[in-house]
Amino acid sequence: SNSSDILVALFLIPYVLFIFLGGIPIFFLEIALGQFMKAGSINVWNIAPLFKGLGYASMVIVFFCNTYYIMVLAWGFYYLIKSFNSTLPWSTCDNPWNTENCIEIFRHDDCQNGTIGNSTFGNLTCEELADARSPIIEFWENKVLNISDGLDEPGVINWELMLCLMAVWVMVYFCVWKGVKSTGKIVYFTATFPYVVLIILLVRGVTLPGAYDGILYYVKPDWSKLGEAQVWIDAGTQIFFSYAIGLGALTALGSYNRFNNDCYKDAFVLALINSGTSFFAGFVVFSILGFMASEQGVDISKVAESGPGLAFIAYPKAVSLMPVAPVWAALFFVMLLLLGLDSQFVGVEGFVTGILDIFPGKYYMRYQREIAVAICCLLCFIIDLSMVTQGGMYVFQLFDYYSASGITLLWQAFWECVVVAWVYGADRFMDDIARMIGYRPFPWIKWCWSFITPCVCMGIFLFHLLNYKPLTYNNVYVYPWWGEVIGWCLALSSMLCIPVSLVYKLAGAKGTFRERWETLTKPVWGAHHLEYMAPDTDIKSLASLSPGTEENKVIIFESVM
Repeated sequence: SNSSDILVALFLIPYVLFIFLGGIPIFFLEIALGQFMKAGSINVWNIAPLFKGLGYASMVIVFFCNTYYIMVLAWGFYYLIKSFNSTLPWSTCDNPWNTENCIEIFRHDDCQNGTIGNSTFGNLTCEELADARSPIIEFWENKVLNISDGLDEPGVINWELMLCLMAVWVMVYFCVWKGVKSTGKIVYFTATFPYVVLIILLVRGVTLPGAYDGILYYVKPDWSKLGEAQVWIDAGTQIFFSYAIGLGALTALGSYNRFNNDCYKDAFVLALINSGTSFFAGFVVFSILGFMASEQGVDISKVAESGPGLAFIAYPKAVSLMPVAPVWAALFFVMLLLLGLDSQFVGVEGFVTGILDIFPGKYYMRYQREIAVAICCLLCFIIDLSMVTQGGMYVFQLFDYYSASGITLLWQAFWECVVVAWVYGADRFMDDIARMIGYRPFPWIKWCWSFITPCVCMGIFLFHLLNYKPLTYNNVYVYPWWGEVIGWCLALSSMLCIPVSLVYKLAGAKGTFRERWETLTKPVWGAHHLEYMAPDTDIKSLASLSPGTEENKVIIFESVM
């Protein structure tokens, strides 16, 4: 109905606004920059060598992302293996890891007259049931994480989880080691199959009782919250995360495009597919959460989780209530694994491309790519061992909250816009794009790079800093001061790359400040630009210099999933 459409539109205002004011302009900028400079995330800033620190910063961020993000895949793989049982291990309370407080699902609206009089619970009062824990939470915390009391208690390594982690890293290695061409073929499957699973899960979800209430909760806006700054800030930050902005992965993948590939059209199509997929997936999740709320007799806001809680607590819990539960559980975790692998491919590819670009051609050796990917995977795996210990979840959250947080990505995006629009020149870069794709993009892109997007990024960045809250786990455990110090070191390790590199280069140059500035902001062109820079050159003749692949388009699509 029209009224329903209006509600959805109002709910999406902050999100859609930030897509066009921040998401698409920077998404396009990164792909176009990679395609134009034909380089990875470090050498791409030869466009203004003084700001090469941007490249180093993106390498630090993407390395941290590669390190901690794979834990989601390790947990998903663990759950997938455990799904192959006639009874799901997280649906019952008779396992070795369960406590006496474990109670299989009861309906909260059965709490009438203050007692529950049935044989399962005895005549327990509802107050006594307040301490009750569901088997899925106990499976997650006691079995999967085997969580300790804090960051200062690392405990022992969970060997089952470590083997899952190793298996996932081996998968990533053999999918990425041969480069974009081979990864692209794998991604054709890993990009499309999750859509099949999503459709199957949606059909199953909407046929469950309570699904309508869940979907209504999803699309109906909370009018009061549209006036809150936090909602707008969250929408802006979410765009940067989901579009993989500031990681250097998009520039690395853009560098594999043909020189005259229409990256302007690609950026729009891929960005809108990304946001459309997120919106569609919301219907799947909330139809299931609506069913779960109706089964338990509680309001849907009580069952809605975010972060790891949604994938490893809310969804498995809902699945355990369905007929033929193991089938739906396996299907969900296969989808989670494939989507996660795609993102991991892109992160590792972006990092390795950047590293290999630094080495001069004279140092080229056979199998250097395979060796570089192996070193990257091995190094990340060693750091990941800290996340498969009993205190691993605290380490994971530390990385998640600081190393690739909204603050670091917004800082990165702000400087990218400033360097391209004001140091290199927005009009100059628009001319370069026109030479690549044959026409000038719509002027609003230039206005966004020059004014709107940097202001949006800096506004959200400052809001994040002013509203900074110390990290907690489950809103209960507060991290110690030294834990926060480690977190800020992770954040500053990328953020400081830009000013430190800038000061170092200026200090090392000769001449007056103006002469140093002019020398250091003069672009350093690669070999493929020599013909391009010559006057009266037909851009089409450059196509032969830079072969592109269809597979690469698919991979860029995956980087934003």
